[in-house]
Amino acid sequence: MKYWLSVAASLLIAGFAVLQQASAQSGPGWITLFDGKNLDQWEGDGSATFKIEDGSVIATDKKDPKKVASYLISKNSYKNFQLRAEFWVSDDANSGIFIRCNPKAIGAKTCYEFNIFDKRPDPTYGTASIVYIGEVNPMPKAGSKWSTMEITADKRHLVLVFDGKTTVDVRNGLFDEGHIALQFGVGTVKFRRVEIKPL
Repeated sequence: MKYWLSVAASLLIAGFAVLQQASAQSGPGWITLFDGKNLDQWEGDGSATFKIEDGSVIATDKKDPKKVASYLISKNSYKNFQLRAEFWVSDDANSGIFIRCNPKAIGAKTCYEFNIFDKRPDPTYGTASIVYIGEVNPMPKAGSKWSTMEITADKRHLVLVFDGKTTVDVRNGLFDEGHIALQFGVGTVKFRRVEIKPL
């Protein structure tokens, strides 16, 4: 009897530890939008096939060769929030995370684009910038490694933290609410975890 009580206690402690670890990773208020298992919270823009490979989402079979970028768009619209995303891109990639978007008009002039573009001709709006809104200097590199973007959009206040370092902290009121869009442009682009915390 003592043996089984000991086993039960051990299992209970182990279960509590796992629960504590999961809570520490996501934290109170955080909602998982993508965990490498399904795309239930997202819709494609119709220009490519989005599929999960090895726990990451990628775009394949782009239907229109003239259309450079394809987008995976959140089903829900968001106003004020924190967003965390883990991604991997090749050295030649052009990608980004767009927020407060109209799904029918996604672009750097119609949304806020948190850029992932190491080889952008004008690096002031390259990787870890907000295109046309917040410059980055010096520009960090994202190519050939897993990186993390942490985005805060609290009313007019926009903050971008790239791999633990704040690269942009600005105020701008062009867009106040909309969808999130993950861009699959040039090169290899993979997203493996996306979480959001409404504010």
